[in-house]
Amino acid sequence: MSVTNLIIAMARTGILGYGGGPSVIPLIRYEAVTRYKWLEDDEFGEILALANALPGPIATKMAAYLGYRLKGTIGAVIAVLAHIVPTSVAMVALLGFLYSLNHSPIVAGMINAVRPVIMVMLGIMAYEFAAKAWKGLGKKMGITLGIIAFLLLSIINIHPGIVVAIFLAYGAFHFKIAERLKHRVDKGNGVSL
Repeated sequence: MSVTNLIIAMARTGILGYGGGPSVIPLIRYEAVTRYKWLEDDEFGEILALANALPGPIATKMAAYLGYRLKGTIGAVIAVLAHIVPTSVAMVALLGFLYSLNHSPIVAGMINAVRPVIMVMLGIMAYEFAAKAWKGLGKKMGITLGIIAFLLLSIINIHPGIVVAIFLAYGAFHFKIAERLKHRVDKGNGVSL
């Protein structure tokens, strides 16, 4: 867990994360879970949910958490700077160059070609989280909670932070609720424990 690895990982996610916070999440997950194994996938999912509930850009919150977890307060500062400084410098340089080419159909095509890649990366991450939810909650409960989340976010239009807080509260009591329901069913069937 060296500071150099932290700087490289966060700089890589900052530079390669085209499209804002949601497009950076799979990159941060790859660095933290797959490449360097700083976190388990379950912990990453929990941190992602918590980071979504807090105000501000999600990528910098994730970088700050990873840095803090690995090297304390100084690690959080280093991780955030490593994530945003290279991108900021690159943006200033590239925007100056792209501004001179802003009417070029080639540049517009390049930008449009990146969007499907981001969609696929987010889809893969969503599939992996759904598979973990099915494993932990069961298929029916996972689908039910997914539908509830979709309704709350897309149809009713509740703020994502509130929805995440509701699901975190439910998750804190899920196993207790499941155990009570199982106990009632067993008691109703005449099964003694």
